[in-house]
Amino acid sequence: MKQAIVSFLVCLVAFNVFAQTPVRRMLEPRDVLRMKQVRQPKVSPDGNWILYTVSRVDSIKDKNLGKLFMTSWDGKETVGLTEQTSNPGAHAWSPDGKYISFLASGKSDGDKTSSRQLYVMDRRGGEPVQLTQFKGGISSYSWAPKGNQLVFVVEDVDVSDTAKSNVRQPYEITRYRFKQDYEGYLDNRKSHLYLFDVATKKVDTLTRGNFDESSAVFSHDGNLIAYVSNTSADPDRNSNSDVFVFDLKTRKSRQVTTFKGSNGSPAFSPDDKMIAYTQSLTEENFNMYDVTELVIKHLETGKEENLSKVLDRSVRGFSWAPDGKSIYALVEDDRKQHLYQLGVGNGLRKAITEGNAVFQSLQSNEAGKLTAIYSNPQTPDEVYVFDGAQPRRLTHVQDEFLSNIKLAYVKGFTSISADKTVVSGILYTPDSSAKSLPLVLFIHGGPVAQDDYSFDESRQILASAGFAVAAVNYRGSSGRGAAFSRAIYADWGNKEVMDIVGSANYLIKSGIADSTKLAIGGWSYGGILTNYTIAKDNRFKAAVSGAGSSLQTTMYGTDQYVTQYDEELGAPWKNPKKWMDLSYPFLHVTSIKTPTLFMASQNDFNVPVAGAEQMYQALKHEGVPTELVIYPGQNHGVSVPSYIIHRFERHINWYRKFLK
Repeated sequence: MKQAIVSFLVCLVAFNVFAQTPVRRMLEPRDVLRMKQVRQPKVSPDGNWILYTVSRVDSIKDKNLGKLFMTSWDGKETVGLTEQTSNPGAHAWSPDGKYISFLASGKSDGDKTSSRQLYVMDRRGGEPVQLTQFKGGISSYSWAPKGNQLVFVVEDVDVSDTAKSNVRQPYEITRYRFKQDYEGYLDNRKSHLYLFDVATKKVDTLTRGNFDESSAVFSHDGNLIAYVSNTSADPDRNSNSDVFVFDLKTRKSRQVTTFKGSNGSPAFSPDDKMIAYTQSLTEENFNMYDVTELVIKHLETGKEENLSKVLDRSVRGFSWAPDGKSIYALVEDDRKQHLYQLGVGNGLRKAITEGNAVFQSLQSNEAGKLTAIYSNPQTPDEVYVFDGAQPRRLTHVQDEFLSNIKLAYVKGFTSISADKTVVSGILYTPDSSAKSLPLVLFIHGGPVAQDDYSFDESRQILASAGFAVAAVNYRGSSGRGAAFSRAIYADWGNKEVMDIVGSANYLIKSGIADSTKLAIGGWSYGGILTNYTIAKDNRFKAAVSGAGSSLQTTMYGTDQYVTQYDEELGAPWKNPKKWMDLSYPFLHVTSIKTPTLFMASQNDFNVPVAGAEQMYQALKHEGVPTELVIYPGQNHGVSVPSYIIHRFERHINWYRKFLK
């Protein structure tokens, strides 16, 4: 009897241990509904709190909803702030730290618009109060140091549709570049600076004219406002932008930079004697292929200093140190993005963080307390703060989501292309011991972007479906310097395909991939490269091309890249051979044997839907298995949660069907 009781107790203990051990499963497309997005951490002026947003999916409304939170610096207390407000954005602390401001859309008495307006709320709680009633939408804003004023960037009122019926007035267009994804057809409205008095609500117009102003920020003494504008003869034909300073005492504006490329994101030094800003490497009319550098200018002497040029890597955000002797900057580098300290006048270049990870959204308060978003292959975005030199995790927003999930195994790799170029990639597999798997090369867009060691929802979901999934930073990608990005200038679908195929060959040779089960896919330039690759290599048994194009002349005048075409390729009627050479997937469609699923967004002005439609029609004509999916009402980025799930499911089912 005693032995039976002991056996029963042993079994009971074992059962309890088993019951408490979470059963982990692989990611599925429907997990999109459970994932959360953490964005824009902001340190309070006293350094005691971090403000940030958390976005989640409302599955009933089939949309994303955002909410403001703040967490104490020690991480012991978290407070939810905006229960009733829909998707607050551009949040900030008032200079005294007593109030929180943000932009949101909504109507109030006397306000007939639904454009974004500024709301403020007591940080201790309570309902937000709408502070502004601009007829045009607010793009951005900045608090004056004393908290008595704000400067706004406001778009001119849209008066193009004055019809009382539901029939919209015709678009009447005169601009050279007349289309922009998400914005639609472009009219001649401009964005200007307005000074707002908090006590009286009086609005003072600071700038007028036929140019756009943006990125307005106050100096620390409150006397100056720095901003960005392109005042060239025809801003539509170039990428030029300069930093200007508006003096509130003299009511005059002066141009600080004269570089013919792009300058942006101005920030005054703590003593207001210098301005730091980003700058493109070249002065070309379209400068996508270079790196973004960090430059400072002494306002009295005009002396410039490029703090990051020797790095040959793009700066993706920065913040002045309190003593003004250095700047903390996020620097992109070969699948990673880390915090650096860049010295002013002394050549200091010191990496603060390390490892296979990505930091983004860097921000600090006047005392120099730093915060950023951190992510690695096993950790979706979380807020981190810096205690001394080392980052410390502050939030645990993703813990619940990850509690029952077994994530894919992730490791970096390098391959060598046919011309001996070394290419960096990241491999995702269901587990660390996976061998001879069906391989999906999932190609990033851009092309000047990089796949990095942040948490990658897309490739995690594909790997969880049983595939080896490779991210390939082909030539044209960022993170490896300007020459690497520029290697594909006016030569699309050549070196990139060589790099993609080289990565596939490496993974086959290493035993990871089954050479008889190769697939490829991507969105935007990833879709374009999918078309190029299957036109050159018939080993691929399945492809999914999203938001791509192949008959490139179709894109001229129908997408938003006319400046790039003019600069990089020349007009089609002036350089027809170049345009035909770059259109080989369509013009040589008979060489394509790969079953291909084409996808596109109905309202995409970035890569218009015609690109997918034409390739679908061509493959259909040639009898190659093909299908076409169009996402209604979507722009270049698909945002409706159910559509995102559908897109993942269609990828997986298409690959499984043809890879068997």
